[in-house]
Amino acid sequence: MKHLNITIYGLVQGVFFRASAKAEADKLEIKGFTKNLPDGSVYVEAEGEKEKLDEFVKWCKAGPSMAQVKKVEVFEDSLKNFSQFGIN
Repeated sequence: MKHLNITIYGLVQGVFFRASAKAEADKLEIKGFTKNLPDGSVYVEAEGEKEKLDEFVKWCKAGPSMAQVKKVEVFEDSLKNFSQFGIN
């Protein structure tokens, strides 16, 4: 199990990024949360198996169809043992 902090930059608010990220996380059995940040980016904390997290990060680099992702930053962090994936 790994924990990642992911920040997605670009046109990522107002395009259902968080709801789409939750659907993708649920599909991949990833736990954590997503929230909008004041600078217009979307922040995600995600926990799961390495292979599934790799797939989730790949999805974040594209996002939902209306998103225009410019940059994705990923940092590994310590596990927080989330029980589900939420939208904040």
